[in-house]
Amino acid sequence: MTQPAPRTAEQRKQDTLHRLEHDEDVWVATADAGGGVPYLVPLSFLWDGSTLLLATPGAGPTGRNLRATGRTRLGIGPTRDVVMVDGTVDTITLAELSEEEGDRFAAKTGFDPRELTTPYLYFRVRPTRIQAWREAGELDGRELMRDGKWLVAD
Repeated sequence: MTQPAPRTAEQRKQDTLHRLEHDEDVWVATADAGGGVPYLVPLSFLWDGSTLLLATPGAGPTGRNLRATGRTRLGIGPTRDVVMVDGTVDTITLAELSEEEGDRFAAKTGFDPRELTTPYLYFRVRPTRIQAWREAGELDGRELMRDGKWLVAD
């Protein structure tokens, strides 16, 4: 099977931004602060142009881990066209979430945690590192963001 030619860094960034703007779901990897026990769960997200907003029950493993460590790794897309995001996490309570942002999250994801009886928290992920690649031919140059700064100009 012939692999397509590797994309330029500029095209990878454009494709990554498109995925962030249009995809709805993300794999969220966390670990507990004490023993580093890993936990992986799919969640819906909203991209605001610089951060991702997630929602999950505050008492569940993902909510506990995000609050305890303030860090996560996210995987977006299929394995042969993946975007990996490492980021820092801020916890947002329902009282702190603006109605507008809650409405945008619900409209994008088709899911409104504000209407549930289970106590949910929102989590804002600020990307510190972003990588994107398709197939082995794009492993070189897969890093698009480092230390929260894009390595590719707009």
